[in-house]
Amino acid sequence: MDLGTWQDLLALAAVLGACGAVAGVVAGLLGVGGGIVIVPVLFEMLPFVGVPEALRMHVAVGTSLAVIIPTSISSARAHYRRGAVDTGTLRTLAPSVFAGVITGTLLAAFVAGAVLTIVFATVALLVAGNMLLRPEGARLADKLPGAVGQSALGLFIGGVSVVMGIGGGTVGVPLLSLFNMPIHRAVATASVLGLIISVPGGIGFVLSGWSQTAFADGYLGYVLLPGAAIIALLSTSLAPVGARIAHALPSVWLRRAFGLFLLITAVRLYTSAF
Repeated sequence: MDLGTWQDLLALAAVLGACGAVAGVVAGLLGVGGGIVIVPVLFEMLPFVGVPEALRMHVAVGTSLAVIIPTSISSARAHYRRGAVDTGTLRTLAPSVFAGVITGTLLAAFVAGAVLTIVFATVALLVAGNMLLRPEGARLADKLPGAVGQSALGLFIGGVSVVMGIGGGTVGVPLLSLFNMPIHRAVATASVLGLIISVPGGIGFVLSGWSQTAFADGYLGYVLLPGAAIIALLSTSLAPVGARIAHALPSVWLRRAFGLFLLITAVRLYTSAF
């Protein structure tokens, strides 16, 4: 990792700090683990610290998953203290989410970085359209499906989220809300799913990137350690702030904010991929 002069190092630290601050607030506000902010920012920054184009998205995803671990703990604790986590749904979804994470991590180890970029942008765009265009109160069903259906949901949430380097909220919140779960409860439950996604996913990206990067250069597999440390410090501190804001805002505002973040991210990544 080539950071250049001390001025370059300070500039990098400032950008990472700002990224961590925004990611923390967004994590608590939307239950997304902050990855929706971290991955695109790192994707744009990594070429300036010597990361090859072929590894750019893998390092962004791996570093994001590492950051999501402490951020999800902070966000989930804040939501749990407010009694907003649906523990019954969480117990049903957790095993299949974990299985999806393992599957997605194995697949990500063998695909090109451009594929990960396109997956991120496509899912972000679909979810943005759902959150911005879906009429208020529209839903697929009045409650979550049975055990088999919830297992399928969990596999999808876990697999897609780990490939994107995000917490459970980006995919989990809109899916849960489509099955009539109130968005504040969906956000809170998704914050816990983020922990189930980030721990095995982060370990998987460390192992799969072990032969590609060098620990002495600031990496642990596909995790950029200095970046993860700076972002995690600020994002963990500010996640409870986002959680407090989430419980004070109307549901429609949360949906629109969530959708706007995803729309901007999708457009930018598509332009990078093509």
